[in-house]
Amino acid sequence: MNAITEYFGNITQSLKTISIGMGVTFKHLFTPAVTIQYPTVKMKLPERSRNRLYVNMDDCIGCDQCSKACPVNCIEIEIIKSTPEDDLGITSSGQKKKLHVPVFNIDIAKCCYCGLCVYPCPTECIYMTNVYEFSEFDRNNLIYNFAKMTPAEIETAQIKVKKMDEETAAKKVAAALVAAQAKAALDATTQTSTPQQPTQPQ
Repeated sequence: MNAITEYFGNITQSLKTISIGMGVTFKHLFTPAVTIQYPTVKMKLPERSRNRLYVNMDDCIGCDQCSKACPVNCIEIEIIKSTPEDDLGITSSGQKKKLHVPVFNIDIAKCCYCGLCVYPCPTECIYMTNVYEFSEFDRNNLIYNFAKMTPAEIETAQIKVKKMDEETAAKKVAAALVAAQAKAALDATTQTSTPQQPTQPQ
């Protein structure tokens, strides 16, 4: 009798165990998967996620604030002064551009994605994108050049600035010479018009 009871008890326990296991299986069968089929399927990133930087050069005024704020010095900027006849356009916020930006490089391999370069930008031309897949076999490919000026345009701008500086220096020299001549003439006139004091007889 005990053997029969034990036999049917084992069957009951087996069925109970199987039912528990199948219950867990059916529960997860209709539950959405946590994982995704990356890279075919990509997750939606948070709105303020920090990824690869981008620079809209149409809005860049060459203020160099982003480069100064960068803690790892991954931003390189070079500027060239514009001449009065140059029309560099305006930014999307209506600010007039006064500087050429022939070089604007970001070494993304050094970037720590802190976002400190984004906040001080007065025109909001530099910002974080949602691009996070940019691995390369060559580190040089991680240096992004955002400047749009061609070598010919850079050379022309440099020649114009050099000519403007020379003309400004020449005007300063001429103005200084005219001022010196005027001072000398004034001193001579003052000396001529000043009567000499008579000498006392001995």
